Amino acid sequence: MEVVQVLRMNGGLGDTSYATNSLVQRKVISMTKPITEEAITQVYRSVDAIANRFCIAELGCSSGPNTLAVAAELLSIVHQLSRSHGRQLPEFQILLNDLPGNDFNSIFHSLLPQFRAELNQQMGSKSAPCFVYGVPGSFYGRLFAANSLHFVHSSYSLMWLSKVPEGVEEWNKEEIYIGSKSMAPAINAYYNQFRVDFDTFLKCRSEEVVGGGAMVLTILGRKSENAASKECCYIWELLALSLKEMVSEGAIEEEKLHSFNIPQYTPSPAEVKRSVEEEGSFAISRLEATEIRWADCGSGESGYESYDVAKCMRSVAEPLLVEHFGESIIDELFVKYQRILTDRMSKEETKFVNVTVSLIRRG
Repeated sequence: MEVVQVLRMNGGLGDTSYATNSLVQRKVISMTKPITEEAITQVYRSVDAIANRFCIAELGCSSGPNTLAVAAELLSIVHQLSRSHGRQLPEFQILLNDLPGNDFNSIFHSLLPQFRAELNQQMGSKSAPCFVYGVPGSFYGRLFAANSLHFVHSSYSLMWLSKVPEGVEEWNKEEIYIGSKSMAPAINAYYNQFRVDFDTFLKCRSEEVVGGGAMVLTILGRKSENAASKECCYIWELLALSLKEMVSEGAIEEEKLHSFNIPQYTPSPAEVKRSVEEEGSFAISRLEATEIRWADCGSGESGYESYDVAKCMRSVAEPLLVEHFGESIIDELFVKYQRILTDRMSKEETKFVNVTVSLIRRG
């Protein structure tokens, strides 16, 4: 499976789309807002090059209400800072990046007109020109011109790996991700792939971000130093149980299940820190871990929590599942998944862990 060709969120605006089921991601963006505000303020005050142009990149932008949410907030902050410092507003460039399979059409057809209308309403006649571009491609490679970016934001994207680690199919037959039954070589392979990918990411961005520029990255992760801890693996273990049920019923071949692995790694703060320090191009300004309940995937309406979590996970995982198992199993799979989620969420406190790091490009 070529991850760059398959990995994407469900497009469109339908019931199982990412746009409709990305509320937890929106809440995480809101939780990290103080860190983002702090970083953009520091960049504005320290980088002379933004006098005429301010360039923002959103990496792993997907398609939905979150795509331009951070950019809108950043433009508002720069607008306020410019006014308080008596400076002219710079021209803005917003670069939206995701893999080629992302639903860029929805962004430019549905989201961008609303974004521009809200921007004009907020800033009025004092609004500076704002240019928005789509940049398809993997962020595990160069995407932008050297020294062109002032601020980079990414949320819930960098846990995705460039590929399924080599050897995992042989060592990880009882799991679809790292789990309680994963062998040590499988866990090590996942971590090593994350280190390679994150190092590549940092090296590429070091070429593109100006000295004094910033990045705020939020990664689905864990607090524990145990890569197989429940806090980061449980959501996938329960999906694996649903798939195993379908194997027992003859709907899926066992070999198919044994050869399926999620190309993801959920790092700890210590692992993120280690990689940043080893690469060396960025200084850590902030590094913290936060939690958000699985139930926050939806509206919070009592009795619908597991339904909302199942839809959220379907919007994220369906393209990978369809590519490997085919489309015919999907509806039944997520009926089973919701049933399992209902049982576990009624008995346990279930949470996602977010690792957020704020980085400054060394001069």
